[in-house]
Amino acid sequence: MDDIWSRDEVQSPCIKICVVHPTERICTGCLRSIDEIGAWSRMSNAERADVVADLPSRAGRLQKRRGGRAARLGAGPPSLGTKS
Repeated sequence: MDDIWSRDEVQSPCIKICVVHPTERICTGCLRSIDEIGAWSRMSNAERADVVADLPSRAGRLQKRRGGRAARLGAGPPSLGTKS
């Protein structure tokens, strides 16, 4: 590794899957809030370390959607049979 690019700071937890959960308002990739992502470059190492330490506890806030719109509406999948 090149010593010029080596830094003594908490690195971003970004994994380049940048999708904000619509209700939780956190990134589904790194679990940071939009405010945390925007302020990351201005945060101190201590602030960054606090955010990174809190990330594992946020994973449970994201629930996988099962069944899409039909499941949310209580309807079954559309029928693929022939017309009657």
